[in-house]
Amino acid sequence: MPEDTSIRIPSGLLPSDGRFGCGPTRVRQSTLDHLAESGSSYMGTSHRRPTVRRMVGRVRSGLTELFGLPDGYEVVLGNGGASAFWDAAAFGLIERASQHLRFGAFSSKFVGVVSGAPHLEAPDVIESPLGTHPMPSPSDRIDLYALTHNETSTGVTMPLRRVEADGLTVVDATSAAGAIAVDPMQFDVYFFSPQKAFGADGGLYVALCSPRALERIDRIAASGRWIPPFLSLSSAVAQSVKDQTYNTPALATLFMLADTVEWMNGQGGLAWSSGRCAANAAMLYGWAEQHPMAQPFVPDPSMRSPIGATIDFRQPLTWAGLAGTLRANGIVDTEPYHKDGNHLRIGLWPSIPHSDMEAFIACLDYVIEAILS
Repeated sequence: MPEDTSIRIPSGLLPSDGRFGCGPTRVRQSTLDHLAESGSSYMGTSHRRPTVRRMVGRVRSGLTELFGLPDGYEVVLGNGGASAFWDAAAFGLIERASQHLRFGAFSSKFVGVVSGAPHLEAPDVIESPLGTHPMPSPSDRIDLYALTHNETSTGVTMPLRRVEADGLTVVDATSAAGAIAVDPMQFDVYFFSPQKAFGADGGLYVALCSPRALERIDRIAASGRWIPPFLSLSSAVAQSVKDQTYNTPALATLFMLADTVEWMNGQGGLAWSSGRCAANAAMLYGWAEQHPMAQPFVPDPSMRSPIGATIDFRQPLTWAGLAGTLRANGIVDTEPYHKDGNHLRIGLWPSIPHSDMEAFIACLDYVIEAILS
């Protein structure tokens, strides 16, 4: 069923902002206004001078506060996003062999990076069906356990607990960071990009690193292993503690990240932002459980993402018809990641007020009724 552009949702039902994607996510208008107000005093200036270095410092101090990082942890910034961090970790964090939990598209990508690295042993890979998550299995052979806090492609969240083993616990938190509560004592590295919960833009990675991780980075860097300079975690750490990045960062991304982190801290920190997401999730999943034409894609409520909900629909409804009709009415980016199901993927981010989630559900009801009538 293609989209029906003749269905016009009444303006009184529409949310204040129609962006409900799972990444990049909506950027708050106040953040864009603050960036515009900075004028020529920030954009277009040197990243080695105090103006930009102060922005990096705002990011680092803001994230330290948001996550309640203990003494000895460092906020490390580097260019290239989480995809670049997978490559950097293959060079600078894994000594011999890693173990990966694979339960969707993004948790699979780190596996692909490591599997092709000639200086590493073949990784352990533990898989589970889509809509579920596996659990790690400690092994004497493994020195790094790669977890994914939230699998963006399927809408599955797993509890984050340190693996009880000698290896590092390294967590891909790209869609979880800033939206799910986390205990820093449960990870050695928690890395993410700022275009999800933080409503910024891509091209930057952030890695929250424990003292154990920092020691590993230093040890590998001193071992003589060849590491491409752009992917050197040792260089990233050395630059970050000076409130710099290895090379020129995207200045707008830094500004938007700093602005959003400070907004979150001002609202009540991680407890507030994760609470807003959980409330949005409860509304949407509750609706799907009650609607005769819908159901959550993830069957186990404890595994359902509080930040990116995947909702299945029954025929004759189709994801293409629903998403296309919503898009024609200005509600965008609800298309699924995998096209082999019949579901929508809906962002539940801290930037989405409850009133907009209520409006989204009302619009979905309107479109479904119009299609079925």
